[in-house]
Amino acid sequence: MGKVKYYFDSENLAYRKIKTKISTKFGVAFLFLLSSALFGALSFVILLNTPFFETPKDRLQAREIDNFKLRYAILNKKMDQIDEVLGNVEERDNNLYRVYFNTSAIPEEQRKAGFGGINRYKELEGYDNSELVINTSKRVDVISKELVVQSKSLDEILKLAKEKNKLLAAIPAIQPVKNENLKQVASGFGYRSDPFTKARKFHAGMDFSAKTGTPIYATGDGVVERADNTASGYGNHIVLRHGFGYETLYGHLSKYKCRAGQHVKRGDIIGYVGSTGRSEAPHLHYEVHKNDEVVNPLNFYYGNISAAEYVVISKLANQENQSLD
Repeated sequence: MGKVKYYFDSENLAYRKIKTKISTKFGVAFLFLLSSALFGALSFVILLNTPFFETPKDRLQAREIDNFKLRYAILNKKMDQIDEVLGNVEERDNNLYRVYFNTSAIPEEQRKAGFGGINRYKELEGYDNSELVINTSKRVDVISKELVVQSKSLDEILKLAKEKNKLLAAIPAIQPVKNENLKQVASGFGYRSDPFTKARKFHAGMDFSAKTGTPIYATGDGVVERADNTASGYGNHIVLRHGFGYETLYGHLSKYKCRAGQHVKRGDIIGYVGSTGRSEAPHLHYEVHKNDEVVNPLNFYYGNISAAEYVVISKLANQENQSLD
């Protein structure tokens, strides 16, 4: 029960009881309730912004953030593994594939180049975990670029491999006359005695002595450039254009088994031994040209003779005897 309050009535010289109006009581009660509500709301806001009080939503968001951090950690670990595998592929690409196909390596700065210029990650800034997200995004972009570079490189290697197969098939790599059909290697590449003038003269090919009609084989894949007798001294002869700078010439034939423009494979019979043109006896005069220069055919017989046979042929071919043309 509240205290009763009085005031002194000076006119009547007496104490009179103070009576509170009902409206005043309601006003005081309202102010009290309002102040209590404001104080409670303020206290609630303060509590929400302190680390000692978490709502269910806060706890859910905290778990989601931890889950995202874990996922980013796993993603970065996987990118470490991808980096390692990609590094091995790049090393083999530069030091094995490109060396084999005789092409220049891709510079490291080209493979590992970043992304200069504008800030590509501006929209990721300003968050609590921005650094983690930005660094991961950069790694993904760099690895993606490395993969693009490596993919293009492997496409280039594949193209080179196909060209390499064509090159290996085109190189004149066998003897034009089989050993079992040979009488002998009559003369080799270099200076020899001319059979007609007896003067020392440069012999641009090798002479294979064999019976007239002995088969002559294409020594590499190619196209018949010519099969005629219009070149001085060679009589009936064939020129094969192999590509990659290689050409071969087969002279003094008795007859042809190909025509100009025809595609031939290594080992195909293209003609037969004879003694047409400037020739002293039945034989095949065989030349190899690389980039329009004559080269020693002896260096190209690795496709169908053994090491021992090569030694014998080499000794015969290197003797400074008389050529047959």
